[in-house]
This record gives sequence, C-alpha cells and structure tokens, in this order.
Amino acid sequence: MATMDKQSQSPAKDAVNNGAAAGLRALPPVDRVLAHPRVAELLATLPRNIVTAGVREQLDATRRSLLAGDTTPPDIDSIAERAVARALAMLAPGLKPVINATGVVIHTNLGRAPWSRDALKAITSVGDYSNLEYNLKAGERGSRYVHAVEILRRVTGCEDALVVNNNAAALVLVLSALASGREATLSRGQSVEIGGGFRIPEIMRTSGVTLVEVGTTNRTYTRDYADAITADTAIILRVHASNFRVIGFTTSPAVEELAALAHEHGLIMLDDIGSGALLDTTRYGLSPEPTVQASLQAGADLVLFSGDKLLGGPQCGIIVGRSELISRLKKHPLTRALRVDKITLAALEATLLHYLRGDAESEIPVWRMISLPEQELHQTAQRWATHLQEHGVNASVEAGESTIGGGSLPGETLPTWLVSIQPPSGTKSAEQAAGDLAERLRHAGTPVIARVDRGALLLDPRTVLSGQEDILLQAVVAAAAG
Repeated sequence: MATMDKQSQSPAKDAVNNGAAAGLRALPPVDRVLAHPRVAELLATLPRNIVTAGVREQLDATRRSLLAGDTTPPDIDSIAERAVARALAMLAPGLKPVINATGVVIHTNLGRAPWSRDALKAITSVGDYSNLEYNLKAGERGSRYVHAVEILRRVTGCEDALVVNNNAAALVLVLSALASGREATLSRGQSVEIGGGFRIPEIMRTSGVTLVEVGTTNRTYTRDYADAITADTAIILRVHASNFRVIGFTTSPAVEELAALAHEHGLIMLDDIGSGALLDTTRYGLSPEPTVQASLQAGADLVLFSGDKLLGGPQCGIIVGRSELISRLKKHPLTRALRVDKITLAALEATLLHYLRGDAESEIPVWRMISLPEQELHQTAQRWATHLQEHGVNASVEAGESTIGGGSLPGETLPTWLVSIQPPSGTKSAEQAAGDLAERLRHAGTPVIARVDRGALLLDPRTVLSGQEDILLQAVVAAAAG
C-alpha cells in the first residue's frame, strides 16, 4: 500500500516540480524589469540602487513562491508593479500615525498619550535653532535643565525639578546619586516589575543600592520601616502600584507617615507615583490616583513620575522636590546620559501650561477622552453605525467599556458606546472573519487599530481624535468590501 501511495503521489509531485522549473525559467532578468515602463518611470525620480533593490527583492520573492508550489506563471507587469511598491516602501518611514479605535486611552503600543495641539505646535517651533542651552538674558551659554522648571514649580508646588528621558531612568538616577553603596527600604508589596521586564530589585542592584524589603505582600506598617533602619539606610522608598492592584486584607502607610519617619532619622523620602496625575481622578468616576501635588504636600522629598501617562505629554521622567537634592542629581554623571532633547522639553512645557491655565480637561487629549460624556459617545457611535449601514456594512451600536491603560488606574474602566461590526463569514468562523477585517484595517492608508471580541469588530469613539472620523469610516467601508 505504501508503495502504491508513493507511486500515486509522484506524478503530482513531478507536475509541481515541472511547473516550478518552467516558472523559474520564465522569470525575467533584472535588466528587463528595470526597462519596464512602470519601473523606468520610477527611475526618473528615485536613486537607481533603490529601484534595483526593489526589483531584486521582488524577483527573489517570486522565485521563493514558485519553489513553494505556486503555479501562477510570473507576469512581468505584476512583477514590475510589486517591485515599484517595494522600492517605495524602502523610502517610507517605519513610524507612522494610526487611528486608535480600541478604547484604550493611554495605549502603550500606540505611543501612549497623544499630544495637545499646543504641544504639537511647540515642537515645530523649536525644530530649527532654539535657546536650548543659551541664556538669552546674559547672552552666553545656558543650561537645558532650566526649561520647564518654573512651570513645574507653579503647577506642583515643588522647589526644583529635573527632566530625564523616562521614569525608570529617573529612579536609576536618584538611587545612583543619593544612595549608591547604601540601603533603601521598600515594602514587599511594592517590589514590582514596572514594564518591559524591568524590576525594582534589578534597578536597585544596577544603581549600587541594597534593597531592604519590609512587611509582607499585602500588609506593611510604618513600624516595619522603622525596624529596618540602620546606619546604612539612605532612602525610604514608596512605589505606587500603577499597573496592578492588590485588594482585600491590605494595609500600607500614608506618605505623611513615611516622610515623618524618614525626616526623624535624617533619611530621604522618595515617592515614585508613576502615572503623573495632576488632576483628581475621582471627579471622573475613577479610583483615586496619587497626585504629584499631594505627595509633595505630604512631605516627600522627591517625587518621580512619567510625562506620557496621565500627565498627557511626551515620554520623559520628571523628578520634583527639594532643591538641594535636585542640585546633587544635576551634577551626577548619569544625568548627561539621561538628558532629554529640545523636542521633549518643548512638548512638556506646552502640556504643563494647560494645567497652569486650567484648560487641561479640554485641551489635553487624555483628559478630554476621560471626561467625554456618555451621551456624546452614544451620538458619535450612532452616527458611525448609520453611515456604515448606508454603505452596506453590518454595523450596530452597543454598550461597552473603555480602559485607561498605559500603567495607570489598573482595572479602571469608563462606560462607553461601541460600533459593533459583524462581517460576512462565508466558510470562516465569525471570529476569523472579524480578525481578517481587523487585519485589513491595519493595512489601510492610515492604519486603524480596533478590537475583536466574540466574532465582532468593535470601534470605540472615545479614543478617536478630532479630525479622524472621515478617514476611519472610509477605511472601514473599504476594508469591509474586501
């Protein structure tokens, strides 16, 4: 039987091999593809090496396809068109704008916080020469570390501030500059992984600091910190659990208690609050998130937070607190390695000015999204669904939930209204059909990122920015049509 099977399969296998050989022989040479009118047209505008590379890559791809069993004969017109697409793709930037229709407000994979219009204008204004390190008043060299400081003082009430490239870097810098070779105490429940595989104990070791864990995972008292203080202790550290939540039988000391203990023993109270909230989150039906202002008022010597989470600005790590400690940080060698550029500082200043002016809720996209009324979301979802129905798309409106995301307010959701699209499945499952639609949307001219759940593609209007609606709807109609 095995012999008969082999014999019955061999003619088909031979046909495939013969077809591949014929296809390979029919492949046009590089020069012939370069002479094709479509490719020759591109040669007039692009460097020859780029166009040639596109042609070679397409011929290689066609060759691999033939060897894999593709029986479609190579067509020089098709090869030329695809070679042109490959050449153009080489000159296209990899980083591109997308439409976030997921309902995740601070989406880590999509660049976290979108910027305000003022922040976008600010980075354009300093794209050429700027006074980054030039003192206009004195007419001499200045320091980049003065930018954003005065606004941070007014917004948070701090004495001084320093901006570095992200919050993990801020923690490494503070520990290295103020506690290297000494100890820092931390609750066991706060010995966390902060994202990307970076863990607090590893950061401590990298900074040359000995971690002294106190208390238990769920309950830690001020006396646990007090009992752990030795002559080698330099810092009492609190790390806010910004990307997870422990509930139930839990206890942790208030910042006021830890600050009082630290100051009683001549230690530094360091509060890493992570998300960078400057507004009261309970006003929007969310759980309380520690604010920078409250931590400083409670007696923390230094407070660390991110610029691209609830603050709503560019990626950076911000350190605010006592001027004497900030001065020591500025002199540390790591500071130069962690410094930010003019683009980050310009966007940060513009973002902070919204808080100073009192228009953060209306001008900073993160807060505008969080504060959107349900009624407005419902009206938008209904408008989208009606438009899609008119273009033959099976769309409806249903209640749902948006997520804050981005390592902020874990488990917190906001009620929203979703556009639910159920594409025709044919021989596929509903889940596969919805997944295919989501894939086509990701390949739109402006990629659209959506959710797939229970065989439907879901669009949440909460996270779609002003001016993106028409582009989104056009992309969905085109993708639904296949």
